[in-house]
Amino acid sequence: MNFPKDLKYTKSHEYIKINGNQATIGITSYASNELGDVVFVELPDIGKTFQSGEKFGVIESVKSVSDLYIPNAGKIIEVNKDLNDHPEYINQDTYSKGWMIKIELTSDPNQNKELISADEYSKFVLAQAH
Repeated sequence: MNFPKDLKYTKSHEYIKINGNQATIGITSYASNELGDVVFVELPDIGKTFQSGEKFGVIESVKSVSDLYIPNAGKIIEVNKDLNDHPEYINQDTYSKGWMIKIELTSDPNQNKELISADEYSKFVLAQAH
């Protein structure tokens, strides 16, 4: 599995790519693998704001339905509309074509102690597998 080093991760299997005061959010390759074929994603409206850890959407696969949690407080500035017609992008390329939302950060991401590095996330995933 692929866990890019330039991203931060949550133990609920979301990733966040921070770029200045904006961030891109999606689920990790581990999560998309575990879910199986994604068939539907419910994402929030542009302009909606969330606190860190709040549910921002739902992902549905052939195996299950799961909630999505925002890794950092922010305001939705963009939603990946391609996922409406092509939810399989999440399985095919979760880190580029399969991103879910972009936010304008409303709190310092460095303050979020829940975010972990790629190495820490990899160890966490390995521990869960056993």
